[in-house]
Amino acid sequence: MSCFLHRKFRTPRRPKKPLNNQKDPVGVYCRVRPLGGGDEECCIEVISSTTIQLHAPEGFKVNRNGEYKETQYSFKKVFGVSVSQVELFEHVARPLVDDLIHGKNGLLFTYGVTGSGKTFTMTGSPGQGGLLPRSLDMIFNSIGPYQAKRYVFKTDDKNGMEIQCEVDALLERQRRENNLSVPKTPSSRQRIDPEIVDMITTEEACKADGVDEDSSYSVFVSYIEIYNNYIYDLLEETQEEAVKPKWNGGGTPVRQNTEFIPPQSKILREDQNHNMYVAGCMEVEVKSAEEAFQVFWRGQKKRKVANTRLNRESSRSHSVFIIKLAQAPLDADGDNVLQDKNQVNVSQLCLVDLAGSERTGRTGAEGTRIREAGNINQSLLNLRTCIEILRENQMCGTNKMVPYRDSKVTHLFKNYFDGEGKVRMVVCVNPKGEDYEETLLVMRFAEMTQEVEVARPVDRPICGLTPGRRHKNQAFKEELCKLDERRAPVETDLTAFLNNLVLSLPPLPSCELTDPSDDVTLPRLIEALHNRQRIRQTIIEEYNRAANTMKSLLQELDSNLISKENFIHEQNGKLIEKDKLIQNNMAEIERLEKKTKMQEHKMDILQKTTKIYEEDKRTLQQELETREHRLQRELSDKRRLEQRMHGVVSDTQHKWEKECERRVNAMQLEMQNKLWVKDEKLKQLKAIVVESKASTRPDPTPRQSRPQRPSRDECPPPKRSASPSPLPTTTPVRPLHRRSRSAGAEKWVDHKPNSSLDLGTVLQPVIPNSIQVSAPNEKALSKCDRYVLTHQEVASDGEVQTKLIKGEVIKTRGGGQAVQFTDIETLKQELTTVPSRKRKSSEGVSPSGDQQEGDWTDVETRCSVAVEMRAGSNMGPGYEHHGITKRRKP
Repeated sequence: MSCFLHRKFRTPRRPKKPLNNQKDPVGVYCRVRPLGGGDEECCIEVISSTTIQLHAPEGFKVNRNGEYKETQYSFKKVFGVSVSQVELFEHVARPLVDDLIHGKNGLLFTYGVTGSGKTFTMTGSPGQGGLLPRSLDMIFNSIGPYQAKRYVFKTDDKNGMEIQCEVDALLERQRRENNLSVPKTPSSRQRIDPEIVDMITTEEACKADGVDEDSSYSVFVSYIEIYNNYIYDLLEETQEEAVKPKWNGGGTPVRQNTEFIPPQSKILREDQNHNMYVAGCMEVEVKSAEEAFQVFWRGQKKRKVANTRLNRESSRSHSVFIIKLAQAPLDADGDNVLQDKNQVNVSQLCLVDLAGSERTGRTGAEGTRIREAGNINQSLLNLRTCIEILRENQMCGTNKMVPYRDSKVTHLFKNYFDGEGKVRMVVCVNPKGEDYEETLLVMRFAEMTQEVEVARPVDRPICGLTPGRRHKNQAFKEELCKLDERRAPVETDLTAFLNNLVLSLPPLPSCELTDPSDDVTLPRLIEALHNRQRIRQTIIEEYNRAANTMKSLLQELDSNLISKENFIHEQNGKLIEKDKLIQNNMAEIERLEKKTKMQEHKMDILQKTTKIYEEDKRTLQQELETREHRLQRELSDKRRLEQRMHGVVSDTQHKWEKECERRVNAMQLEMQNKLWVKDEKLKQLKAIVVESKASTRPDPTPRQSRPQRPSRDECPPPKRSASPSPLPTTTPVRPLHRRSRSAGAEKWVDHKPNSSLDLGTVLQPVIPNSIQVSAPNEKALSKCDRYVLTHQEVASDGEVQTKLIKGEVIKTRGGGQAVQFTDIETLKQELTTVPSRKRKSSEGVSPSGDQQEGDWTDVETRCSVAVEMRAGSNMGPGYEHHGITKRRKP
């Protein structure tokens, strides 16, 4: 039991793909679009059926020798401006359609600059159908008589096919016809869109050879677009109604009506055979080329296009049209499809119309168009990168990982580059000179793509049933119909044959009885009947023996014929393989010869270029030596000029120092004289006041006649000398530093960049218990609780403004630290013109005793005043503000 469970839940092994060492290069074709106007400059010239040459337009950069650069590029085939759509299809797409019918995959995509004719090459126009409508027409012309009824083949959700019996298919057809909620697929009998009518004429119709008549076929199509690296289904019926405004529970729109929900994008998945497919993509079963192209045109109208300077309807997305062909053998009777899912073979052909690469400067893109162009160029760049790595792995023997997953385009088609089918590319170019630079990049990418080789797909296994079953079944039915028509004459002939056979038997004796006791007549009659019965049995045995002999002869003849047909088919297959091998060898020889010629041409160009570079090198060395000598002379002149300027600056500095010292001494002397004069006036005024008070005071009583110590005010003023006394030496008042708001018990990280300037102001915020760093680090943040950043910038008035950005250090779940900013303090320095304070006499003292402006002239008063200023306030050094008188200790 345990062994059973182990085998049941074991991971299934991947199916091994058959090894195939034969590889084919990627087929790259070039198509040149006609010029739009006669006055446009042409930069492309078709030299031969496989080579084109690019000429640099006027005004473009030239080589060092002054000549225009001309480059040649080779392709598998070049299609000029006069090539028709039929000829292009015959060389490019017809082999892929033929492989599709024989069970092999294929990938065909168009590549080029915007406006180079990619969409016209793929789709075409009325009367000039492109590769896509002609491929559909060839498919249905080839398999038309052998198509299964609708819904016999049914797609599953895992990129596979299932087979239903005729009864289930009939029931599903009736259910879908009766169910109105399920939209019907467009029928070929409906009116065709006039824009796509008459894509292909009857004379241009073609058909594949070697179609297996003993198989039944069914075609499924799907259409997607890759827009901004998202995949959207263009055949969804809900696509048009998917763009609706969001609504909340209250019945009101969440956003404005101008903003909509984008349609749901699809995802890529991998099936059991490791093939990539778009999950949930709608696949429509079609029964005619008109019906298939009608489905394509319905999706084409939903594709993202926009009007740019380069193209009126520029494709803004990559479109992918997938054609799936399901093929299953008939049963032994040749009437119904074999009910075996393992015998179903699904092949697909992908037709890709890539969006054009473009420069936003030329297209005039703005807003959304810039984003679209960026995504288009990025996806094309990823395609180039994958091709480059594939080429490097094949040519250099490396094993680098190809970045298919970087883009949806490369991820979807990675199986083709890994050997799941043929890959072909049509490079469309516009010969006008304005597209020269973009065309040059396209040519380089195409040249590199030709060197990538893809493994050749293996042939599908042949079913072991007898070939020609369908034809034999049809012949048998026709014979039955003929027998039904000839049934009456055949019955008449059979009656005549039986009558002749009866006449050939022995005659019966007379059976008349005349006497009841007659014992001779009846025995004689019985004996005659026995003889006739014995003869009849002998005839039947001879007939059966002859029939068996004839049947064995026919079977032996049939087996011999089948064996001979199989032998002939096998020999034909070997002959075809030999022919293909010879053709491949011839193509390889031709390719190597071309490559050898190209390498010789490149060697000649490299030799010429080497000579030019050597001459340029000698010229540049001489020029470099000349410039070095000139630079040395300039450096010596600069040093002499610096020495001379240094002497001039020193003399000027010494001169101005002496002048400033002289002016300071003169100003100091003048201020001392003014201060001495004012002090004298104050003392005289004080003496007058004291004398007036003494004259009005009454005489003291005898008890009060005791001598008293004179007060400080009554003491006569000391005599001053004629010369002014020097200023009293005072201790400089230490400015009070107010601690910043951020000061506290926490530990701070003081982040001061190296570019911070020291303004030299007196009042500075002090942050104690801090770690000063020039750049924050995890070690410093882990030790602290708070964080402050010093940021300086120039204010609108031209002064330097300092900001203290504060925050808290928070520990994160991962063990790190994060800073959450909570406060910003601004420190600003202002310079204002302070009016001169004039000293007033004591006569201006108000009766209430309030201090006036003259009180500030006293040195003692001024020294007892402190200034309180907060960090971030508008006040700064030099700003006139109100002072707060300090309290004196008792």
